[in-house]
Amino acid sequence: MNKRFDHSTVEPLIYSFWENKNLLKAPNAGKPYTVLMPPPNANASLHAGHGMYVIDDIAVRYKRLGGFSSLWIPGMDHAGFETQYVYEKKLTKEGKSRLNFDRKTLYENIFKFVKDNSGLIYQQFKRLGFLADWDRSVFTLDQKVIDRVYETFKRMIGDGLVYRDEYIVNYCVHCGTSLAELEIKHIERVDPLYFIKYPLIKDIGFVTVATVRPEPIFADTHLAVNPHDKKNKQLIGKKVENPITGDTMDIIGDEYVDPNFGTGVIKLTPAHDPNDWQIAKKKGLPIIQAIDWRGRMIDVENTSGVHGMKVKAAREAIVKKLHDKKLIEKIYEKHFHSVITCYKCGRDLEPLIIPNWFIKVDELKKPIIKAVTTDDIFFHPKKYKKQMLQWLEIMHDWPISRQIVWGIRIPVWYKIDRNHDTIAVRWIDKQAKTHTGSLITELAGADLRIIKEGLQEVVAAPRANYVVSVEEPKDGEYIPETDTFDTWFSSGQWPLVTLKEDEFKTRFPTDMMGTLADILKFWVSRMVLFSLYLKNEVPFKNVYLWSMIADKTGAKMSKSKGNVVNPINFIDTYGADAFRASLLFGIGEGGTVVLSEDKVRAMRNFANKLWNIGRFIDMNETATLQVTPLRQGFEGQGSYKLQVTHKKTLKELEKEFSDLKKKYIKNMDNLKFSRCFDDLYEFVWHRFADYYVEELKDPIKNSSKEILTVLEETFKSCLLLLHPFMPFVTEAIWQEFNGQASSILNERLNKNIV
Repeated sequence: MNKRFDHSTVEPLIYSFWENKNLLKAPNAGKPYTVLMPPPNANASLHAGHGMYVIDDIAVRYKRLGGFSSLWIPGMDHAGFETQYVYEKKLTKEGKSRLNFDRKTLYENIFKFVKDNSGLIYQQFKRLGFLADWDRSVFTLDQKVIDRVYETFKRMIGDGLVYRDEYIVNYCVHCGTSLAELEIKHIERVDPLYFIKYPLIKDIGFVTVATVRPEPIFADTHLAVNPHDKKNKQLIGKKVENPITGDTMDIIGDEYVDPNFGTGVIKLTPAHDPNDWQIAKKKGLPIIQAIDWRGRMIDVENTSGVHGMKVKAAREAIVKKLHDKKLIEKIYEKHFHSVITCYKCGRDLEPLIIPNWFIKVDELKKPIIKAVTTDDIFFHPKKYKKQMLQWLEIMHDWPISRQIVWGIRIPVWYKIDRNHDTIAVRWIDKQAKTHTGSLITELAGADLRIIKEGLQEVVAAPRANYVVSVEEPKDGEYIPETDTFDTWFSSGQWPLVTLKEDEFKTRFPTDMMGTLADILKFWVSRMVLFSLYLKNEVPFKNVYLWSMIADKTGAKMSKSKGNVVNPINFIDTYGADAFRASLLFGIGEGGTVVLSEDKVRAMRNFANKLWNIGRFIDMNETATLQVTPLRQGFEGQGSYKLQVTHKKTLKELEKEFSDLKKKYIKNMDNLKFSRCFDDLYEFVWHRFADYYVEELKDPIKNSSKEILTVLEETFKSCLLLLHPFMPFVTEAIWQEFNGQASSILNERLNKNIV
């Protein structure tokens, strides 16, 4: 053996060896064991969080050594919103925007961008040693995935589980799409709180309302107080003037109103506040839109003077008007409150009313709750079972449409009725001029073919007639829906699009799904939903929620904090085994992984220790020494007769390793991977190397074949146990002992462990 283990030379050679020997593929023999890779973004590169994919690799390698036909199926996600956002940033640098292109061209440009920038992460995964069958890779825009998504949508439509309605959503006017509640970010911020006076009608005085958003006051419909509020309940039934428009407004009662906020009186702007929306729907109040999808004010008659302004400018203008009218009682400049922002661009979100596609979840979630409650799916760590059930209890109808181009278009066509103005369009002509307006109006100046060719966006009223079809219907004039499915709608069907049809009998449900805990609600719940709905089975038997990776101070890594660590740097310097081991050593399942260079270096030292132990055993064997079978006894035909103390030490070693093996099998079968690695680290370094080898130093020096046999066989068994965690160094040492054509992956734990 070479004097030192050179990871930079050995690791790529070993991975190529696995590829060339088809060891990344599932063996034909053995009980099936299947893991699906959470698909990273197609244009992504490796970051620290991806390191936790190591958990899946450990499970696959452990089962392979156990004689299973273990299979890890990889894939990539088109990541609709995220990818389009990245591409639009590229356009911005070029002095362009998405509005310079028709929908089809923009989609094709993004597809090329993704294709040109994808594939890197697979190469980086290979550097981590992943035992994935790369030939089985699935992309969420593969035709078979699109077909499955269309079939599911059609079935849900047929089962009455999908509906279309106007709804108040969290909308990012910068990114141009609505966001699900799980995609918003809450931040705490200090903003001015304006105390605004609404003049009473038929009574002297004012009713004061506190608000952080004075700009849509002209669209206020009512004031509201809590009917149990002793201080304000007498206001119910009275009337006030809108301080901007002078319109008459009623004061109503509703228990939602918090008597302790501000003055205990709130203004209702139902089109721009989800709570106001709920009150309006419950009481049948009018809903007046004051802000459009571009983040500009809508006041067609311009009684407010802010029509067409952006929100910030409109706020300043409205506050000035109120000051001029002496209708601002006071301004509290340091109001601390929670604000919803876009998790991608960080800008404030606007609650807006838009037509959206929804899935009814009340009936769909019942079998999920049952499956989780009865442990048809096991959660690791167990605490996530409770979190899953809590989420399911509050889960409400799921908005599945996104106003973006990059994704799977919802297969719907709107029938054009030239007598009804129910469809609005945005399109770009041959001269690159953008047109926006009602379809009927636009058809007066251009034919339908031209509009379709330059189509960017379609907004149809909920009452618009539509047909669910992939291809355009032939029985009249139609224009396509331009919204795409929420990415979680397509990736939620991941277990159903990754397996081959004949594998559902043997590999479904799959065995383990490893993923980040923060997408338990986003993704795991949706995969279970679709699997139970379409297959009447859970999609996997175990869910393993990975640990969070933090920096050396314990803070979660994020680009905004500037504390992101590039794993490739660690792999270049210390090797993949060292990086992998650092994600497990000393970490309880579900705990925080504090990633530091010192820790990775320490695991590199452990890899070197393994190499040195192997080299020590190799150097002390003689070329002519016949190895006595391990269980033939310790007094063989060697030249050195063992003393009683040596025999005792060997029996002690045998007993300790036997206990370790039993503990290892139990913990590995229960996915307690970190515990297993910690036990192995302690045994190999501090018991095997530091204690047993030292105790047996004399017979080793005298080339006792019995001692060397015991040490070699025990060490080789340790390599088998360690292989799922540190695959490269264990394979390299194995080949030193057994020949370069051999592979530790072809060995079996139950056969080879002492």
